[in-house]
Amino acid sequence: MNNIILYLRSKYCKMKGNQSKYKLVVNHVIDGISSGEYKIGDWIPSINEFIKKYNLARDTVFAGLTELKSIGIIDSNPGVGYYVVSTRISYQQKIFLLFNEFNVFKEDLYNSFIESIGQAVPVDLYFHNYNRKVFETLINEANGKYTTYIIMSGKFEGIDSILSNLNGKVYLIDHFHAELKGKYSSVFQNFEKDTYEALVFGKEKIKKYKKIIMVQKDEKEPYERYYGLTKFCEEFGYKHDYIGTTKDRPIKKSELFMAVNDRDIIYLIKQAEKQDFKLGEDFGIVSYNDTPLKEVLLGGITTLSTDFNQMGKTMAKLTKNKNIQTIENPWILTIRNSL
Repeated sequence: MNNIILYLRSKYCKMKGNQSKYKLVVNHVIDGISSGEYKIGDWIPSINEFIKKYNLARDTVFAGLTELKSIGIIDSNPGVGYYVVSTRISYQQKIFLLFNEFNVFKEDLYNSFIESIGQAVPVDLYFHNYNRKVFETLINEANGKYTTYIIMSGKFEGIDSILSNLNGKVYLIDHFHAELKGKYSSVFQNFEKDTYEALVFGKEKIKKYKKIIMVQKDEKEPYERYYGLTKFCEEFGYKHDYIGTTKDRPIKKSELFMAVNDRDIIYLIKQAEKQDFKLGEDFGIVSYNDTPLKEVLLGGITTLSTDFNQMGKTMAKLTKNKNIQTIENPWILTIRNSL
């Protein structure tokens, strides 16, 4: 029974995708107006040109032109063609925003994006929570309902076939997929480079430590962080290790922990109390992603964060730019007492 339901849903999504191909025509004109390519009075491509450009049926092209005409964006001159009569198209944009999870960092990203994109543009926010089936279902069911798709895929691989079926502009955010570069605009964290450069930036504080340990679980976190740590350690002569958790692990003097999960920071603090170790002297902590609590906890926890506010602003700008761009988001190393 479940297989039948999944089959029918898949078939239904494909039917919707075929029916919404006219959006290629609609989005072409709207994107052209947004980028300044089309101004009031400019002629848009003819029906035959649209047919050739997007490999569409004549009826499909006509459906797109009819929608543009019905909302007052274009008009026609019989026997001559279609031309732009209005450039007021901001209300036509509708954004599908898919995050991997909700946390305080993603909330900052979301708020920054909404503020930058403008309250007049409808944005629907969804979460896949690192579930591949949920990820694909949400995208398939959204197809044809939005002009713009902003996807935070995380570590999911082989997603190009899913994204290429979307009828609308597609953007990638937060995680970089090298195989998709040049196909979709993106603003992303360069996890390897950010970690390496941040450690170099803080190397005067780090020199009192002998070993640097990356603490994170593999299932959802980018392993590239450890590549950056390894590069730094090999270049500057530090020992290094990679562990999944600090729970029940004794601390050795001169160890520096780079922890992703806040729970591991708590484990370290409790263990340090048992061993009578002082944070910032006997051992150190660098935590990924800053929060107000880390600013005050034990005199301050050093953090390495991407600038999520900037990421939101950059993505909002990308949606208004016709050209495909790949932009690295800046990192921030906030040095506090724990280092």
